[in-house]
Amino acid sequence: MSNAKIYLVGAGPGDPSLLTLRAVELLGQAECVVYDGLVAPQILRYARPGAELISVRKRTGDSPVDQQDIHQILLDRIRQGKIIVRLKGGDPGLFGRSAEEVALCLENQAPFEIIPGITSALAAADYCGIFLTDREASSQLMFVTGQEAADKTDSRLDFANMAAFGGTIVFYMAMTRLDLITGALIRHGKDSSMPVAVVQHASTSRQRLLLSNLQDVAEQCRRDRIEAPAIVIIGPTARTEARRNWFMRRPLFGKRIVITRDRQGNDSFGAMVSAQGAEPIALDTIRILDGTQDTEVQRTLAGLSGYDWIFFTSANGVRRVFAALARMNRDARALAGPKIACIGSESAACLAGFGVVADFVPTRFTSQAMVEELSQRQSFAGKNIVLLRSGIAPDDLPRALSQLGGIVTDSPIYMVQSQRNDPSDILSRLARNKIDWITFTSSSTVRSFFEQVPLERVLASKARIASIGPETTRQLQSLSARIDLEATRHTMEGLLSALMEIAP
Repeated sequence: MSNAKIYLVGAGPGDPSLLTLRAVELLGQAECVVYDGLVAPQILRYARPGAELISVRKRTGDSPVDQQDIHQILLDRIRQGKIIVRLKGGDPGLFGRSAEEVALCLENQAPFEIIPGITSALAAADYCGIFLTDREASSQLMFVTGQEAADKTDSRLDFANMAAFGGTIVFYMAMTRLDLITGALIRHGKDSSMPVAVVQHASTSRQRLLLSNLQDVAEQCRRDRIEAPAIVIIGPTARTEARRNWFMRRPLFGKRIVITRDRQGNDSFGAMVSAQGAEPIALDTIRILDGTQDTEVQRTLAGLSGYDWIFFTSANGVRRVFAALARMNRDARALAGPKIACIGSESAACLAGFGVVADFVPTRFTSQAMVEELSQRQSFAGKNIVLLRSGIAPDDLPRALSQLGGIVTDSPIYMVQSQRNDPSDILSRLARNKIDWITFTSSSTVRSFFEQVPLERVLASKARIASIGPETTRQLQSLSARIDLEATRHTMEGLLSALMEIAP
């Protein structure tokens, strides 16, 4: 038990980007993560590989867990001497029963830390353009739980005090008792026309907002099927307008988009998708394997200055090359002499990050465009050309360069391997028509995805398919998949822009 430690960590309100830096650091260290049911799945991707992940969803789901079960889980891991992150929705100190879990630590002499998180009330208000305090209307703020302990025989909520309270009242966990709460407030003298805002799934792509008054809000929530998890804001500031509701006005708000790259690529593209209001649903279909340890590849890298042209076809290739050069105690000067071509803006930008500016980037980011446009400016006859790219890339580029007289070395800097995952969540969403788009960024992502998710399941749903460019589209067509969108600019930014343009 001597090495055991528990970190009670606030996971924030739902938006993974609101997670604190300290929380990310601890997730990367923990041997076990015990997480609430409302914690966003994307947050669990920060957990270190091999960490034990235990869901303790309460009251809902197939296997609800009560507080005593959670205590036993924590106690077992304490006795095993593990570093534990107890990941709680919102802030651990606000209606999160953290006092009981701290008492467990004290009883068992287990050290602990409490890491704050953004509480749901603040996110619910801010993400709708509602201000909980206002110099003119409300200088007081009250947080109240609508769900008291199950063994209480009478309520300790002071409705008389709340009715007389002149500021903003925020209720957590109030949806199952909203009739009782609003009725009690009105009976104790609260104005029945007092503004009320109910925010469901705050700070996520599923966020919903209902603006009402104390008299009608419970019935309107039933009518509109607004249920838990939700925050109820009561008071003179519980109102907003379209111009202030910045989050729900994002171009892709509410869209559910499957992303199918490797883990690092999905994390990057997922952040871009989230920033536009959509929910990214990640399926890591491929794994990028380093190829620079190969003897022949190392020989090629050691002699880069002897080529006339160096071709990069992806940012992955750029990163792998410079990582390999660093291991060889070399830097960007190893590329001195040859001219450099990049097949797209992403690889060119990545190259620029290492202090090297590409000599040529085609206007269209395809192998065919690369050869066509560059051959109009440059003769390749007798030129030594090295392609630093994926080991499974098609042979159209080296073939075209060879036909123009180039002496081509095709060096597999990295390999792409299909990765298997559990597709049950995606299959379930497809069956319920809860996916709007499935995106593909390479031929390998197409092949791996449809090895795991039957094409007929996709075709039977309302999900649409988006392709990053012609090569990916050709792979989709070979499987008889329907292509609803192909990006004009064949980059991640171009694919995102195309999705935003077509969004209703």
